[in-house]
Amino acid sequence: MAFRDAAHIFQRLRNGTVPDRGLEAFAVGIERHRKELQRKLDEVRNGEGDVKFLRGGYGCGKTFMANLVIHDAQRSGQEAQKRGFATSFVVVSDNDLHFHKFDELYRKVVSGLSTPACAQGALGDVLDRWIGGIEEGLVELGLSEDDPTFDERVLAKLDEQLVALTGGRAPADMIRVIRKIFELKQAGRVQDAAALVSWLSGSSNVAAGLKSIAGVKGDISSSDAMAYLRGILEIIKSAGYTGLVIVIDEAEAILRMRGDVRGKSLNAIRQIVDAASSYPGLLWVFTGTPTFFDDRQGVKGVEALYARIKYEEFNGVPSLRQPQLALKPFDRERLLKVALKLRSLHPDLAPEEAERRLPKELIEQLVDTVTAGFRGDVGVVPRQFLRTFVNVLDVLADDPDQDAQGLLGFEPAGLTPEEEAVLAGRKLEDPPPDDAFGGAGVAM
Repeated sequence: MAFRDAAHIFQRLRNGTVPDRGLEAFAVGIERHRKELQRKLDEVRNGEGDVKFLRGGYGCGKTFMANLVIHDAQRSGQEAQKRGFATSFVVVSDNDLHFHKFDELYRKVVSGLSTPACAQGALGDVLDRWIGGIEEGLVELGLSEDDPTFDERVLAKLDEQLVALTGGRAPADMIRVIRKIFELKQAGRVQDAAALVSWLSGSSNVAAGLKSIAGVKGDISSSDAMAYLRGILEIIKSAGYTGLVIVIDEAEAILRMRGDVRGKSLNAIRQIVDAASSYPGLLWVFTGTPTFFDDRQGVKGVEALYARIKYEEFNGVPSLRQPQLALKPFDRERLLKVALKLRSLHPDLAPEEAERRLPKELIEQLVDTVTAGFRGDVGVVPRQFLRTFVNVLDVLADDPDQDAQGLLGFEPAGLTPEEEAVLAGRKLEDPPPDDAFGGAGVAM
């Protein structure tokens, strides 16, 4: 592993967060689940559109698995000289994302677009690759780039492809803006073109004068947002990427929303599930807790959605291929395997030295010490354990004379509400009862 990636992994774990890259280096105990998600990626690569739900309690590794899906998606097909999937990772928040407002969802998805070639804000790069492909196609047909009609021919082909790819469902304003982006770039007005790319990404902070030049008024509306997403998906595929994977993390945050907003948000998920097959090349991946799926305040309260994605076990054995993929809580053995993997990856500690100074027996003691601090609940331990383990490795790397045995005391820090609850020996509060669900549908 590259030093840069190893350093990134340890920096993120020090902060108690999931790394953005290098996850495969310490992904243990989830091989079957990962294989199922790779199977789903293969289906979408072959023209399907679908939704998958990752189900698990606190500490099960839902966010880790969701990030691993992003990793696998972007690298999918690269062995065949393809570009892999474009991806977007959205965290549900009861403060800044009302899920039922599709314009807000669209903005989060498109502004966070990532590709193997562009780590963040990739829409502009995707548009350039798509338009570049159109230009190359015209040149291959014998048209010179110096031909005075070349730009007009590119615009005509651009219109033709958008209409054909979306079945005529691309919003007229979308076509106008993309045309204007091309024209502005050809005229050397790169900043103005970038501002219109921001508008196409869902931004509401684009000057009215510039929107007027493009022939549009206002911003992308909630009722039009999914049609725009369809257009973006087709452009992504036409730019040479396999498709689009959208991760919606921490869907359980919807349970904390006001009753009417929560109901509309759940209804929005139902609409996405119902329409998924009509977006070939798009995979949605949601993560959520069992309470989100099984409580009447959550998915179970929307009968049509619950029936579609209901979780089932057969004599205690679930199918991995059903809509909900259940992730198992960490156990002692899996935590040890992760620790042993990380021990060999520290960027400033040679693997042989790390193994000599921090043998497996001491790691087992640390697992037991941290677990005891959380009343024996191994499932809630991983974040705190990994933070402590990384700190121990850091101290050993900083001081060659330090004895690891003297570092094995544990004092929890930076606790989440879930960790505080376990530490105090109490359960988290259930979602507060309130009114029924509601929400009008939006054309998908």
